[in-house]
Amino acid sequence: MNENWATLWETISDTIPEATAIVHGQRRFSYREVEQRAARLAGALDEIGLGQDSKVAILAYNCVEYLEASYAAFKLRGTPVNLNYRYRDDELTEVLEDSDAEVLVFHGSLGDLVGRVAPQVRGLRAFVQIDDGSPLVDGALRYDDLLNENAPLPRIERSGDDVFMLYTGGTTGKPRGVLWRHRDIISTIAYPAYTLAGLDTPADAAEAARAARTMHESGIAPVVLPAPPMIHGTAFYMCQGAWLLGGTVVILEGRRLDGHEIWRLVQQERVSQIVIVGDPFARAMVSALTEAERDGTPYDISSLRRIDSAGMLWSETWKQPLADRGEINLNDMVGASEGGPYSAQSVPPGAKVSDCPFQLPPRARLIADDGTLIDPASGKTGLLAVAPPGPLGYYKDPAKTAGLLREIDGVVYTVPGDYGYVADGHVVLLGRGALCINTGGEKVYPHEVEAVIAELDGVRDVNIIGLPDEQWGQAITAVVAADDSVTDDDVRQAVRDGLSGYKVPKHVVFVQEIQRTPAGKAKYSWAREIAQSALAASP
Repeated sequence: MNENWATLWETISDTIPEATAIVHGQRRFSYREVEQRAARLAGALDEIGLGQDSKVAILAYNCVEYLEASYAAFKLRGTPVNLNYRYRDDELTEVLEDSDAEVLVFHGSLGDLVGRVAPQVRGLRAFVQIDDGSPLVDGALRYDDLLNENAPLPRIERSGDDVFMLYTGGTTGKPRGVLWRHRDIISTIAYPAYTLAGLDTPADAAEAARAARTMHESGIAPVVLPAPPMIHGTAFYMCQGAWLLGGTVVILEGRRLDGHEIWRLVQQERVSQIVIVGDPFARAMVSALTEAERDGTPYDISSLRRIDSAGMLWSETWKQPLADRGEINLNDMVGASEGGPYSAQSVPPGAKVSDCPFQLPPRARLIADDGTLIDPASGKTGLLAVAPPGPLGYYKDPAKTAGLLREIDGVVYTVPGDYGYVADGHVVLLGRGALCINTGGEKVYPHEVEAVIAELDGVRDVNIIGLPDEQWGQAITAVVAADDSVTDDDVRQAVRDGLSGYKVPKHVVFVQEIQRTPAGKAKYSWAREIAQSALAASP
């Protein structure tokens, strides 16, 4: 569909105006209400001077306003900019300036950070505070005042070539803005969404609206719950896709991961789809289910049909208990801000996870380091890639874009840098090449070692890094969050039993908790610092 997201949502809103678009605690908004609130915010942004290609940065927890501000930016033919609410001063300043943000929308509880940073950022025209009971930051505009004082922006002609920007989590370097044309990201999201719903992919906004009305009136429109922060592309895309199908977005009220809150909302709102980010979310959800069942007050999860995950390891340990409950399909996807999926696993209800291997999706390919396509049947290791549609590249970074987009036989593939190979018909994931450890001349990818250790009883989370070593060049080091019963030897033996001997960690460092970004991404720089400090302090 050669459309802008805002045009699609406006047309769907006109068709099913009274349908529920968002639920957030006691707040419930229809499609018409969300569209009008976004239009009033867009009118305010227009008065401030924003227009096509303008950037609206959002520093907020999951909330109604996050989606409205994104909608408003799209209405102007601009783009939202996702900001990590755990950024420190320098990190926030860097992304605001790198993105050329003109307006910053933020939660009041983050006001101290904004008060220090915003006045110093070049090009920032205004900062808008979402009320959460915190004092108004000096110079900030109140979000609700902008809605009350501005008329809705008249609808305008837009294009599927309008650009949307999503910042990466910065796992292997500083965050970078990934540029997408609306029509490309819509195709990526829409095709599987309509296929799963048993519908043909619409050709334009009018057909999309008719499909949304059909799903709404038939009672099969999705009710989705994004468990991770919307700063994570997977969660934000799920919300976009829900509105495309006439569905409802259910938002958690808590600002910390709480498995019980997730299941309470599934039961209360009859949620049909959840998106998570790997083991931390799955572990909390399984623990909450188990506790409720043990206490004789099990949750009614009969409405739930899908749990999707992307962004980090989701191990069998925390998949199988969910596969064993209800009628839930589990979908684990290897993707990135740059697109995907590059590999995927689907576990139907009641199946054994071990019987459901990761596979290459239809658009996925393996590419050799010399730029040629690899026959998956060869068993050779290569870079995971995906055929179009894909992103335009990185914002203001042509050098990195050249590494991301590779043309082979006239087809431009997206290649973020993850390695893998196919064995016995299933994909073996190795991880990001930039994190590859060279130990004694052998290459070791953190992901494959992490996957083995994560299955060990008592292990809650793990990072694998390489530390400088005079003998080996780099020494494989495991930073592990585990119960007291887990020992160094347990960790090493688990790897020795499952992988080649040279992949066994030389060092094991235990911690109470592995630090991750709000989106669940690994912070390998933190793991490296912790390991170095612990080893320096050891006898």
